[in-house]
Amino acid sequence: MEAIKLFLRDFIAENILFTSKGYPHADEMSFLENGIIDSMSVMDLVLQVEERYQIKISDLELTPENFDSVENLANYITHKIDQTEGSNSPVR
Repeated sequence: MEAIKLFLRDFIAENILFTSKGYPHADEMSFLENGIIDSMSVMDLVLQVEERYQIKISDLELTPENFDSVENLANYITHKIDQTEGSNSPVR
């Protein structure tokens, strides 16, 4: 799961926060409550996660429990990979 968190931190820092200094927040910090990610950025993040981890994310799964922090999202991705691929999907 640490590799997933690393990818999320790097992606958000570079492509959403536009910084090369790394992700400056705790993994548990809420994206929405702290203004880290807006609705357009969520869609970009969804597309990147689907492509990288070869999973499909339904609109019903776009909840704060799944997408409101690096920690929540990494847990969701790990669960989704286990569910759809039986843990055979490569984690980068």
